[in-house]
Amino acid sequence: MSGAMTGLDTFVTEWAEPAATGPQPQTLMVRTAQISTPTQPADAFAPVEPGEPWTDDPYVHALRAGRGPLFMRRLSSADHPDAPGGEEVLPLDVERWCASPDAADAGVLSRCTGRVLDVGCGPGRLVAALAARGVPALGVDLSPAAVARTRRHGGAAVRRSVFERLPGEGRWGTILLMDGNVGIGGDPFALLTRLRELAAPGGRLLAEAAPRDVDERLIVRVEDGRGRHGRPFPWARIGTTALLYAADATGWVLTGRWTRDGRPFVELHRPRFRHGDVHRTATGRAARP
Repeated sequence: MSGAMTGLDTFVTEWAEPAATGPQPQTLMVRTAQISTPTQPADAFAPVEPGEPWTDDPYVHALRAGRGPLFMRRLSSADHPDAPGGEEVLPLDVERWCASPDAADAGVLSRCTGRVLDVGCGPGRLVAALAARGVPALGVDLSPAAVARTRRHGGAAVRRSVFERLPGEGRWGTILLMDGNVGIGGDPFALLTRLRELAAPGGRLLAEAAPRDVDERLIVRVEDGRGRHGRPFPWARIGTTALLYAADATGWVLTGRWTRDGRPFVELHRPRFRHGDVHRTATGRAARP
């Protein structure tokens, strides 16, 4: 275990932001990714203007409370931003995210090998569970509340976009993309291309698709059902069919798929190539990353 943890230590230490003062959880993974994450009392959450997505919007308040209600509202299609999106809202399952891993999560965790990167880790239930098993794991999230909660529960996390430079690029054995996070950035092709850069040759991506066979590029915002909301941002919703198409186009190879409790998952691998690392683009043409 100590050898594996030292490996994560090498990945993360140079990226750690200044450590918070006061007692810290006595686990090496938390120590290697300490971050100062200013907090705000829950009763102070009353912004006059909509805040930045995931940073000072109702999502932060919900994570601190450990419960919703929380919704993602469709404002328009990203392909037609001036078209009205109607009144459709998508419930966000904050209570499940803040709870311990369920049976569906356990099936994903059992497939993790090597060092694990959880993209959009949220409150950190999966990172904390892996840490408790002695598996080196790191969460990445834009939300300071998500990073803080992950660390409080014994996991390691950094506050950063997946599209920014990250620790251990090209060396992660497993990447997790759960809880609708295939929508990050509103462009699944760009996201899967980026994750392929982060994965080690032969590494795997465990991704959760939308429960319906959808393929949407959207402009959305997060709101709490009480009139408070954040600023609009691009998002995507893709089911298994669209996810597999995007995966194939960006050089991932399907090695497994399953559904548990109505949640569909796929296991993808980054191939090992002997003579160069070539993959197909979305247009089907060969390209080198």
